[in-house]
Formats: sequence, C-alpha cells, structure tokens
Amino acid sequence: MSKPAKNPLQSVTTTFEILNALKALDGAGVTELARHLDIPKSTVHNYLSTLEQEEYVVREDTEYRVGLRFLELGAYARHVQQLFEIAKPEVDRLAEETGELANLLVEEHGRGSYLYRTYGDQAVRVKAHVGTRVPLHTTALGKAILAFLSPEEVDEIVDRHGLDAPTEQSIGSREELDEALAEIRERGVAFDDEERIDGLRCVAAPVRDDGDEVIGAISASGPTNRLQGDRFREEMAQKVLEVANVIELNVTYS
Repeated sequence: MSKPAKNPLQSVTTTFEILNALKALDGAGVTELARHLDIPKSTVHNYLSTLEQEEYVVREDTEYRVGLRFLELGAYARHVQQLFEIAKPEVDRLAEETGELANLLVEEHGRGSYLYRTYGDQAVRVKAHVGTRVPLHTTALGKAILAFLSPEEVDEIVDRHGLDAPTEQSIGSREELDEALAEIRERGVAFDDEERIDGLRCVAAPVRDDGDEVIGAISASGPTNRLQGDRFREEMAQKVLEVANVIELNVTYS
C-alpha cells in the first residue's frame, strides 16, 4: 500500500486529475473538463497543452483524449513483472482448456490490476482490459489475494477503499468479508458469484512465491449458464488450482 506524500505537489495531483477525468469522460474538451473538475478553463488549457506537447494526450478538433504513449509505459510496467512472463503461457493454457476467459491479477495500492487476460473459444467479452483496476473484495481474484495478506494489510485496504457493492451479490460488510476470506484460506480457492458483474461467475486461486507471500492470482470466468454445479465448484476450481501450482513452481525454480 502506498503512503500519503508528506509534501505533495499540487501540479502533479492536478495533472493526474485531468488525465483520470479524460479517461472517465472518454475524451473531453476544455470547457467540459473545467466544469467536471471545477477548475478554471485557463488552467485546464495550460495543462492539456503541456500534456499534448509531451505526447501524453491527443487533440482531435476541440476534444482531447489520453494518448497511446501511456501504452508504452504500461507495456514496460507489465514486462518488468517476473510473474507476467512466467504466468502468461499457463494462463493461455487455462483459457484453451476451459474455453473461458482466463485472468492474471496483482495487487497494487490496495486495488487489483489485471496484468493479463486471454480468451478461450467460448469466452464472453466483458468490459475490462489489461490495466483495469478493480476493488479486491468484488472479484474472486481479489479475494484470493486478500485471503493471504496479513490482517493489518486487509485492514489498511478496507479502510482506504471501503466495501462498495457494485451488484446485489457483492460483499458489503467487513464481517461478510472476513467469513469469505476464512473460507478461501480453508479451500485454497475463491469464487465470485456475480459479485462484480451480473451474469458472470469466476473461480480463482492465489499465486504465492517461495516465501509463501501472495504475489497475484489467476482465474477462469464465464457466464452463469455455463458455470454451474460441479463444473463451477469442482471442475473449474481444480483446474485453476492445478495451473496456479504450476506457476508457483516456475516462480520458485526459474
């Protein structure tokens, strides 16, 4: 978890507020951004002009959008993660063998970040991509990570990010979360039964290093009409555990 800066630079904070607003609005003009952020139009224009000069935003007529130069930084950040290089072929195999969507997620700053996603021949396309950040308690992947963090780390994450419930099935209280994490530690596998997206189920397992520290999680996701009964609770769970075990061995001995 990151710590608050002792002397944060307001200019840096404003830069990222503008970039995050451009992402949330899927592109915007100066007036819309100024209204959205409640800061002067002249300030917004100055920041956007500088970001355009440095090639981090692109202007199309009067509208600005986040530029592809961030993709270069994202690709670099992903490739310096040893876990990505080791896990990618196994996550590919998981997608191929299950026919579903397979995922690799890591925790950073108390959020889950998708490091890799790949699709089997029956996989559904959901609104998330590599780099998407999600609340840990709303996904099987995130819960698989939370279950093997220290109680102090879980406290810090919950205190910072809360327990918002995006669907009726989402965990909404600390008591409910603690019960779910205890069950995951016992079974070694986590389930997401429409807790982030209605109609989608997910089975996940943690990935730990040779020091038994959790470093990520992998999962297989699919629609509720296909992930039912034994296939959901037994077959998919066993397959995810097998793949996680292979990744852990490769992490230890590579």
